[in-house]
Amino acid sequence: MPRFYPILDASRFETTDALLEAAEQLLSSGVQILQYRNKSGDAGRMLVEARELRHRVLFRESGKAVKLIMNDRPDLCLAADFEGVHVGQNDLSPESARKIIGPSRWLGVSTHSPTQVAEANQTSANYLAIGPVFETASKDKPDPVVGLDGVREARQLTTKPLVAIGGITRANCLSVLLAGADSVAVISDLAETPRASAKEFLQLLS
Repeated sequence: MPRFYPILDASRFETTDALLEAAEQLLSSGVQILQYRNKSGDAGRMLVEARELRHRVLFRESGKAVKLIMNDRPDLCLAADFEGVHVGQNDLSPESARKIIGPSRWLGVSTHSPTQVAEANQTSANYLAIGPVFETASKDKPDPVVGLDGVREARQLTTKPLVAIGGITRANCLSVLLAGADSVAVISDLAETPRASAKEFLQLLS
């Protein structure tokens, strides 16, 4: 699991072109994994954007591959030929998602409490996400903040790779790794200057 896990949130961009430009900047910075997140419910737009992301990743790949992860939708993960899907507590169950994507693609599961971490640890998930670690503006109705103590507790409950998410910035990302996370997922701190921000994250986390 790469230490830096950028998430491309479609709600941060007014147009598909703007989203794809941000994706190009992230890819050029050297990221190894990229999640596409679109909560609009417009499956047609999601598939168009996802397929274009797939095309751009394949076009620039040379040696080091980039894993593309689809948020919420295992069906679109297959349709766009992504390497994995990430599901939340209110989405399709992990095992239902696994049946759709098959055994070889990655499956990530969001958790927000020790109980959810323990339950997700029993599934076929390849990695677990824990959060929100800090206050976040990326969700309309975020779950309660778990803090660094929540990351430490989650680390004790699973040996699966642990991705921390929620309010993570260049200023606090190292503290999250020190608390036990294997990787940090970032949305907001990439929106304005994706390439420059991603490069700084990669330097900090190397």
